[in-house]
Amino acid sequence: MTGTRFIFRTFRRYCCHFAIFAILTYPLTIHASEAEFKNWDEVVDAAKGGTVNWFLWGGADNINAYVSDYVGGELKKRYDITLNRIGLSDTAEAVNLVLGEKQAGNDDNGSVDMIWINGGNFRTMKQGDLLYCGYTDLLPNNQLVDWTDPSIANDFGLPVDGCEVPWNRAQFAFAYDIARTETPPESIAALIDWVKQNPGSFTYPAASDFNGSVFIRHVFYHAAGGVEKLLGPFDQTTYDAVAPKAWAILNDMKPYLWREGTTYPNSIASLAQLFANQEVSLYFDYDPAIFGINVENGIFPETTRSYGLADGTIGNINYVAIPYNSPNKAAAMVTANFLLSFEAQFEKAKADVWGAAPAIDVARLRQEEQTHFAALPRNPAVIAPEILARHALPELHPDWISAIETGWQEYVAK
Repeated sequence: MTGTRFIFRTFRRYCCHFAIFAILTYPLTIHASEAEFKNWDEVVDAAKGGTVNWFLWGGADNINAYVSDYVGGELKKRYDITLNRIGLSDTAEAVNLVLGEKQAGNDDNGSVDMIWINGGNFRTMKQGDLLYCGYTDLLPNNQLVDWTDPSIANDFGLPVDGCEVPWNRAQFAFAYDIARTETPPESIAALIDWVKQNPGSFTYPAASDFNGSVFIRHVFYHAAGGVEKLLGPFDQTTYDAVAPKAWAILNDMKPYLWREGTTYPNSIASLAQLFANQEVSLYFDYDPAIFGINVENGIFPETTRSYGLADGTIGNINYVAIPYNSPNKAAAMVTANFLLSFEAQFEKAKADVWGAAPAIDVARLRQEEQTHFAALPRNPAVIAPEILARHALPELHPDWISAIETGWQEYVAK
């Protein structure tokens, strides 16, 4: 299980990061579903007997089993829909496939019906007019989504605009050992002071690591006085005003880091090992479930506990999207709606299935369903997702992330 979790965290770098190819310049056009379907009954009727070619990262056996066996089985039983899971090593593979079909003039009979996606790949598809949009209000389970939450309504700073359906939630959290650390720092300002008071007890991975980059962004948010000034498209003037403050904070911390900041762990796995070996006192991850998994596997001590920050931690949603040229849009819409259901969200929240935090607002479920979620076993090392979500901070536009990572390499790492 540990291996699949590690691969899942690695996947987030591919799925959540900016795309590897240039943004397209096609004019943006919304393909409204209302032109094809007047109501949900029409969608379900059109979907019956259909096939959904779902392209998604395929590196974790537990996720593959959930998709193929549980989701595929339920779709077949309930709607006579055949789910064809097509595994990827990089989400950009599916994006490139749709792009190639558009360039070839294949606007009606594409090979991709749905993609597990977010971040830069979503931006590429949206700006390239490669997405089917405007259908989410037709989905009955859309009522379970809190679209007023900016971390849901915006995918790495880019408005979703009815072009994606939420699937999972991820949010950054810290962990410590209560047997070694009595009072961990609960804000970035407190962390800065704590590092200086506890020399050698903290470090973070280099910006080339996904989790290391996220930690650096927390410091950047702090230097900016809050994330609000950084939302939206990249702004060079704002960056030039904030970046020197952030680099000064991180450089000022350097002498107090593990090995006096002369080197940084090259991956989150390396930081986990340092924490397991008691070389550092704090650990963090964008997937809080890993804290419990590492305890259960004997890597972390049973006295490990996790927490968020009073000033918030960065979170994001990953989504499913339907390409503009999918020939099976109705079946894909039914699939997306089922993924939002209580049954599907509850099943993947089980620790022995996946342990993924729900993308829906559990408070919008019926009381009995809320009770089921509340009763899910959770390792004491894992903070409750609903508690962490109370102080969720949105992710930045990919151009911001790229600039921050490049700046850290130049002005901190060197």
